[in-house]
Amino acid sequence: MFAEAIEEILKDQCTPAAVRAIQAGGSAEALWDAIADAGFLELLAPEDLGGAMLPLPDLFPVLTALGAYAMPLPLAQSIAARTVLAGRTEIPAGMLTLAPALRCAEDGSLTCPLVPYGAIADHVVVQNEDQVLVLPGASAVRTLTGVHGSLVATMTWQPESQTAQTTLAAGGLAELGAALHAALLAGAMRRVFDMTLQYANDRTQFGKSIGKFQAIQHQISVMAEHVAAALIAAEAAFQGDARMPAPLASAIAKSRTSEAAVLVASIAHAVHGAIGVTEEYDLQLLTRRLHEWRIAHGSEAHWNQVVGQRVLQSGQERIVDFIRTASV
Repeated sequence: MFAEAIEEILKDQCTPAAVRAIQAGGSAEALWDAIADAGFLELLAPEDLGGAMLPLPDLFPVLTALGAYAMPLPLAQSIAARTVLAGRTEIPAGMLTLAPALRCAEDGSLTCPLVPYGAIADHVVVQNEDQVLVLPGASAVRTLTGVHGSLVATMTWQPESQTAQTTLAAGGLAELGAALHAALLAGAMRRVFDMTLQYANDRTQFGKSIGKFQAIQHQISVMAEHVAAALIAAEAAFQGDARMPAPLASAIAKSRTSEAAVLVASIAHAVHGAIGVTEEYDLQLLTRRLHEWRIAHGSEAHWNQVVGQRVLQSGQERIVDFIRTASV
């Protein structure tokens, strides 16, 4: 029900034209208000706080829909952040995003590098050892990456601009950010696959659709395998009755989806040819996000290491023996 409802909103409000306008610096008010007014910011919040208390399995298709529409706002992050903050502190209004890391300098300044949607977020939620900080975006110095259409920014707060921060006990933001981006990646890759398959069937060369050529069929079949594996891995992180995705499942999900993102994007552009990279064609709206979301909160290299360390520390001797034998 929630997935269908947000799909209808996205069809009307999160059009390719709207995505292009927002990433070019246009107003995000119409899209944000349409989603906020429909109550989607409170999907995970407890019912006594006005939320839907949506189970994780029901949240997953909502997140994949956001990925499929190349959502240019930190909606997934805001839903999760509001749940983390609920009952611990007053939740600030506006767009919330999750920062992947925090650096504390000797002069007292704080820096969050490469924050997803840091260019437009109203507040940033970031892990600081065993606490969480809520930092105001308005008082931050935002340094953009310079990548075309990217809303990622490194954000820095000087000591005098940190007065609005709030501290509270919490944890697990790294895995939460990984799980969210795994779901976004899965949704975007599924949309990229659908576009590529449709294009291969529609585009003709030498009197027949290019999708009938064996070389193209092979590439599309490889893409299909990786998209399916990414969807399964991402969905596995959103199972059970817990309020947040499991840490190990989140690590595996982000590892698998990030690994698939590069291959899916490259095959999509190989099949589309030159039209795939043109500004007017919608494919690049999604493939640019595949590359951006792939490294958000850690790429596959980071999470592969996390998974390996946790398996080695788990005491599962058979798995450990297998890994050690295979590495010899």
